[in-house]
Amino acid sequence: MVWAPEAPSTPSRPAGDEVAALSKLQVLRLLDSGPRGLVEAEAESRLLRHGENVLPGRRPVSWPRRLARSLRDPFTMVLLALGVVSALIASWGTAGVIVLLVAASCVLRSNGEYRADRSTAALRELVATTATVRRRASEDAEPWEREIPVDQLVPGDVVKLGPGDLVPADVRLLRARGLTVHQAPLTGESAPVPKRALDLPEGDDHLCRQGSSVVSGSALAVVAATGAGTMLAGSSAAPARRLSAFDRSVNGISWTLVRLMVIIPPVALVANAVLRGRGLEALPFAVAVAVGLTPEMLPVVVTTALARGSALLARSGVIVKRLAALHDVGAIDVLCMDKTGTLTRDRPVLRDSIGPDGGPDPGVLRWAAINSFWTLHLADPPVPDALDEAILLGAPDHGDVEGVDASPFDPVSRVSCALVHDGGAHRVVVKGAVEPVLERCTLSPADRLRAARLADRLAEEGLRVLAVATADRPAVHRLGEERGLSFAGFVTLADEPSPEAPGALAALSRRGITPKVLTGDHPATAARTCRDLGLNVGAVVNAGELADLSDAELAEAVDRATVVARCTPEQKARVVRALRASGHMVGFLGDGVNDLAAMRAADVGICPRGAVDVTREAADVVLAAKDLAAVDHAVAAGRRSTGNIVTYLRIALSSNVGNVIAMLAAGLALPFLPMLPVQVLVQNLCFDAAQLALAFDRADPAVLRRPLRLRPRAILRFVVGFGALNAVADLVTFAVLTWVLDVEGAPAFHTGWFIENMLTQAVIMLLLRPISGVSRPLGLATGALAAVGLLLPLSPLASAFGLVALPATSYLWLLAVVGLYGGVLLAITRRRFRGKGHRTP
Repeated sequence: MVWAPEAPSTPSRPAGDEVAALSKLQVLRLLDSGPRGLVEAEAESRLLRHGENVLPGRRPVSWPRRLARSLRDPFTMVLLALGVVSALIASWGTAGVIVLLVAASCVLRSNGEYRADRSTAALRELVATTATVRRRASEDAEPWEREIPVDQLVPGDVVKLGPGDLVPADVRLLRARGLTVHQAPLTGESAPVPKRALDLPEGDDHLCRQGSSVVSGSALAVVAATGAGTMLAGSSAAPARRLSAFDRSVNGISWTLVRLMVIIPPVALVANAVLRGRGLEALPFAVAVAVGLTPEMLPVVVTTALARGSALLARSGVIVKRLAALHDVGAIDVLCMDKTGTLTRDRPVLRDSIGPDGGPDPGVLRWAAINSFWTLHLADPPVPDALDEAILLGAPDHGDVEGVDASPFDPVSRVSCALVHDGGAHRVVVKGAVEPVLERCTLSPADRLRAARLADRLAEEGLRVLAVATADRPAVHRLGEERGLSFAGFVTLADEPSPEAPGALAALSRRGITPKVLTGDHPATAARTCRDLGLNVGAVVNAGELADLSDAELAEAVDRATVVARCTPEQKARVVRALRASGHMVGFLGDGVNDLAAMRAADVGICPRGAVDVTREAADVVLAAKDLAAVDHAVAAGRRSTGNIVTYLRIALSSNVGNVIAMLAAGLALPFLPMLPVQVLVQNLCFDAAQLALAFDRADPAVLRRPLRLRPRAILRFVVGFGALNAVADLVTFAVLTWVLDVEGAPAFHTGWFIENMLTQAVIMLLLRPISGVSRPLGLATGALAAVGLLLPLSPLASAFGLVALPATSYLWLLAVVGLYGGVLLAITRRRFRGKGHRTP
């Protein structure tokens, strides 16, 4: 929201156009602020008046609102429609049980989502985006700078911006140096946009909007609007997060079942009318059959399983920012990463400085140190570059040199520049990757080829090679595309391999995950490091060679490669998109602003807690540190949760489909309905309640060994097969009740089938799983389900549900049928899950 006045002493509310047209001084006066920042007490007062700097759509959803939203679930909507139909034909028992099912599902789901979101929000506070703000303790005190949460910013605050920072609000620039901003979320521009702190505005170069991010340079700015008053809050074009693989899979299964639920009642009615002469009296049964197909607890089990997995991960410092990402991280089969800080320690060590002739040359190191020193001091990066620190640590004093201007390392151009005053002359010093520096130098083809070959030999030794070049420039010179440079030579640095990386890489490989290194380093350097860590390098690709390839050719090339070197940020993103297009589930582990595009392109973005703000905000999973072992823990937790969800879907749908097939067949073969609608619904309610225990089931070790994702077609094939087997067990029960026990009357038949159904569902929950061990929650749930099936017909409530007591011999026959079914099911599942190994669903 924009700061609004409450008293004559406070400034009037500035309109967006008015702020855009004002000079720096006019804006500061309008906001009653200054370059030294707000007084702390005034900032607190403004926060109370105008609220937190939070976009309206990001405020937490209340529990009642979640409850109302859960009614829009496709299953719930169909169930409510069936309940209305039951009420219209005065089938009050059926309508009442449907309402009870809907209420239980919605309450449990809303409560689970509310608690999960509260827990996630509490965890996200640990990695909340912050802003560097300048404030004062009192009017006369000196200003000081500190990090505060972005939601605590108010209009008039003075903030600092640097590479990797999210622009925390709509701001007006007061000072800027080499500032470029990525504002695609607002304007759709893919390339970074330069910004200038003009005193007399021209266009909007002097404005930065919330939702954009700093690519390079630094700035000092004053906050003009926060919260609902920002351009992002008022924009209808704010991008929505794309559906994840998990969302698409669940939606596919849900809508398939919804279509069946809509089709079954008319089919059952027509069949009963044609073959049995039943009219509307069969409608409650048809409705009950449709309800019997519904996995009402699907949203509840999904939320519970994912929330439990996220909570367990949080204990080890891994934060899952959205629940669906837990499934996605368990499904990845390719993990893309940078080399530095992941496979190696983020502490490079200076090795040598080499002249153009290949011999030692201390002068090269001096110029490299000058570039590093003034880049760090004048460009003011939020996090010092590790290469610059290593050069300064190993370099001698570089003499009396005064810095004039500097531009930090740009991941696109892959160079950094410093303009310095050295002994009466002004000189520009350029340092960066070998190819772009050599391109800027005045060299003969032979000298250029000789320098490139020298760099290749150094890289093959596993060294990181930086080229250095200089040139005289006038005192007033704007840094940009430097040309006509004199090549000075190379400095080399060594990366120390991470001692934990080999073990972590081996663990990921055992889980069926292929690592791919996307780096800006020289191909030989990256390949040597990977070999030292025990990786099977295979093909090594230079990203520059991929530019002319079609998407299909690119997908084939990167699928074979382990290392893609000399990557720009956009090339990393293109490689990730190519891998996804070829059918892989791709995770990307990064921490810098140059990783942002690839992270957004991946199925799962992963970053450490110490990543730059914009990367951490875009990530789906945040690690305590940039550690591959933590990624392995997240993958295992994701597969456990997904395994439990898959088990639920298999059990619930197989049982429901089998019962529906059997009920439809028996309804046409018998002179009476095989089960009363209220009995179908009570059975469904008991089964749904018991299945909640599956969210807490144990994980099969086979599930953890392979990428695991929800595959609707595979699950539906499984359901058809085992649903048919379940239907056969029900039809055998019909035969036993009709011809062996010769039960008299519909109530006895209904009771026998009700008992068999409850027992077989308990057996299915125990056996239709990829593991033999039974967790305590599952044991209690199945025991309770079997007890209800056996005891309800003997209880005082039996008559209310149309059940009667059966002779003891009937129980023995029913138990024999259930035992035979359990034996067949056990043999099949052992062969499927043990003999052939657990397959990805």
